Amino acid sequence: MKNHFDMLILGSGSTAFAAAIRAAELGKTAAMTEMRTLGGTCVNRGCLPSKNLIEAARIVWEAAHPRYPGLTSVKMEVNFAKLITQKQEVVEVYRGKKYQSILTDEDNIKVFDGKAELVDAHTVRVGEATLSGDQILVATGTRPVIPPIEGLDSVPYLTSDLLTTGEALELTELPESVLIVGAGYIALELGQMFHRFGTKVTILERSQVILPHYEPEVSDALTFILRNEGVKVVTEAQVTSVAQKSNGEIEAIANVGGRTQTFTAQKLVIATGREPNTDGIGLEKVGVQLNERGYIKVDDELQTNIPHIWAAGDVIGTQTDSQPATPVGAHDGVIVAKNALAGAHQKVDHRVIPRVIFTDPQVAVVGQTDKEVVGSGVRCWCGTIPLEYVPRAGATHQTDGIAKIVIDRDTQEVKGVSLVMPNAGEVIHEAAMAMRFHAKLEDYIDMIHVYPTMAEALKIAAISYFKDPAKLSCCAE
Repeated sequence: MKNHFDMLILGSGSTAFAAAIRAAELGKTAAMTEMRTLGGTCVNRGCLPSKNLIEAARIVWEAAHPRYPGLTSVKMEVNFAKLITQKQEVVEVYRGKKYQSILTDEDNIKVFDGKAELVDAHTVRVGEATLSGDQILVATGTRPVIPPIEGLDSVPYLTSDLLTTGEALELTELPESVLIVGAGYIALELGQMFHRFGTKVTILERSQVILPHYEPEVSDALTFILRNEGVKVVTEAQVTSVAQKSNGEIEAIANVGGRTQTFTAQKLVIATGREPNTDGIGLEKVGVQLNERGYIKVDDELQTNIPHIWAAGDVIGTQTDSQPATPVGAHDGVIVAKNALAGAHQKVDHRVIPRVIFTDPQVAVVGQTDKEVVGSGVRCWCGTIPLEYVPRAGATHQTDGIAKIVIDRDTQEVKGVSLVMPNAGEVIHEAAMAMRFHAKLEDYIDMIHVYPTMAEALKIAAISYFKDPAKLSCCAE
């Protein structure tokens, strides 16, 4: 039959591509569908463009705020239009190398453009095309949540898609002021980035703290850093309504700790989380089960309640202890291909997933928080050290931050690590690899670390179980 494939994939992001590539390696045919831009969220409007511009903003900020006495500050001119152009070029080159170039006839992978919808359990309609597959993978990802705020449907606003490339949603001019609703990782990254480019930024968070699901020491440290830098962070702020003023500015009314306050800005950004792209794709027609939040239910082999239909990536949310992240989706896409096409019966293992927020300094975590460990019935010990105890931080005048380590007090196994520090995204991989092999406190201490590095923070935090780290000599154990 024409347009029949061994694996039919809804989506073309990292999860979809990983599954399609492995299918081709197994000698099978695969097809992907895409209603927006090939490559999905990460390459086009998420990870890649945001990290590109965040680094540019860091350079601007460092030039104007040198950490070293003896260095004179320099105000760099920011040509935002050119920054956007180079960002687009980076995205297009990367998409060409890592996505488009893979689509060759030899690889037995095809892509069909348009919104995909299941017609029956083996058939999908994409535009004018009808496709069928022996196995089906749903990897449609997520989209920004739009909260039910009064007036929001009648005012212009942006979402995290403001960094998209080649679409009308893309922001091409630097705003004078921005009001961001939400204080998750996307809001914090974008907020600091805009602030460093020269935009006046206000972040409104309805919880008592930013990042409420992280360690409290992480929230406290990053809040202090952002506020000290000049970002206005307002917590316990529930936005009740928005409106556009006659001068074009957006006005937001919020209940802040029981009192009504008004905030105005040139641009409004909604960053209140993400929701799954599971509506309108025909899942209900074939009986695929969703959870109460609309994410697709899967077992530990990423199989839905329909034996030949699978789901992976952000569209499954945090089921099987997964984390919505590009590398997790890519990892699990391979597992789906092996299970669906080769009968591998491989189970996912999401016990160790490092995560990073690309603020400056970065936030990096892996494993459980102390609250989660205690909640699981384990007797825990937690050690937190200020970054000033780390020689590298002192030597480079970067002492704002913390390192926290959580252990099982009975076994001494490390259960979680949280970092707020420069290059935390690199350092966290040491902790992740150690946790992967069930390392204990002594393993961190016995590991000889290069001096001076930020990674020494892990060793020093571990040592704090036994002695006062403030009284250590260099490299001492």
